[in-house]
Amino acid sequence: MAITVKQMMDAEEDGLKKFLLEDGRASYASRPAQSRGRIFAEDASKTRTDFQRDRDRVIHSRAFRRLKHKTQVFVYHEGDHFRTRLSHSIEVAQVARSLARILYADEDLAEVCALAHDLGHTPFAHVGEDALKECMLPYGGFDHNDQTLRVVTYLEQRYPLFDGLNLTWESLEGLVKHNGPVIKKDGKQKELQFTLNRLKDETDLMLDTYASIEAQIAGISDDVAYNSHDIDDGLAAGFFMLDDLKDVPFLYEIVEKTRAQFPDAEEGRLRGQVVRELMGYMIADVRAETVRRLLELNPQSPDDIRHADKQMVAFSAEMEENDQLLRRFLWDRFYLHKHVARIRFKVYKVVQGLFAAFMEFDRALPRDWRKSIENVPKGMTPDDWRARVVADYIANMTDRYAIKTHRELFDPYADIG
Repeated sequence: MAITVKQMMDAEEDGLKKFLLEDGRASYASRPAQSRGRIFAEDASKTRTDFQRDRDRVIHSRAFRRLKHKTQVFVYHEGDHFRTRLSHSIEVAQVARSLARILYADEDLAEVCALAHDLGHTPFAHVGEDALKECMLPYGGFDHNDQTLRVVTYLEQRYPLFDGLNLTWESLEGLVKHNGPVIKKDGKQKELQFTLNRLKDETDLMLDTYASIEAQIAGISDDVAYNSHDIDDGLAAGFFMLDDLKDVPFLYEIVEKTRAQFPDAEEGRLRGQVVRELMGYMIADVRAETVRRLLELNPQSPDDIRHADKQMVAFSAEMEENDQLLRRFLWDRFYLHKHVARIRFKVYKVVQGLFAAFMEFDRALPRDWRKSIENVPKGMTPDDWRARVVADYIANMTDRYAIKTHRELFDPYADIG
């Protein structure tokens, strides 16, 4: 007799229960009471755990609020219903909390890593990062993950006693290593990114190990969210139709089953159901594969997860192939669509123009940013530091503020008369 989905999930649940401890979490879960602490020591909160406090600091940060006007694919003026970095981060956090709950991990830490993972993104999604990365090649490079670390350790300046948000070690680790170790086991590594290179002298983030299971959950939740929701946005924009998903066989099976289940549903409702089924399909696969890997490893502590020889939270080999096929479809039919390509061309020029203008004439920067340029850190050249401050300023911008600033700088009739 073939095993049913319910029987399979019950078996997974039974397998996970062997790891449960008295507090309701698994032996491999992170616990705020066992945190390695913060770079700047603080008294504990009377009402929140350390991870809950981290989450609240992220949510109340200016960088998090700015995500409302930073886009995923579409620029802000193209419609009110497409995803922004803010809505995406909330959706990733929802998936992460769900996965953490069913894997008996710490939901709050998974949520912190999910909510904070895009704080360093530039305006105009990945094309903005590509443009800024090219501008920063002679000055130490630019990477949105490293910029996120820079936001939470330096750029947010709202607390009297420290720069940044002073997040716990575990939250910082999650932002740095949610995609795997930075230093390979053989010791080989690329040159560390700017912020991480400076931070390594302040705290040891164990760069040659994997991250906590909560950070890994946040990392794969990002994949689940943006793949499924980019399908939703692409369909909503009319860049492709449900029938075009025949190019992604596993996804078209979901389309056909949904149509059979709801034969009279209109296209918009079908689209919503297909996206929900896709997310459920991917989450179920992650759960099954993660349980398999956990049972194989038999971890008795969070550090057992860190010192494993592979990620514990992952897609199955079959789902990994499906995921790559889905990404190729999205690149071909969505990200490289003529409309998107033309917008990409425009905003690429916007970012490059802003960088060149501020490098040439820093008097155009706000006063506090000009003051930052004057305080060159030890070991940096004035040119490298100027470029870093300019990159910080541009990366902080929302889509609409970047467009407004570019117009003010390059349109000779802007704000005149």
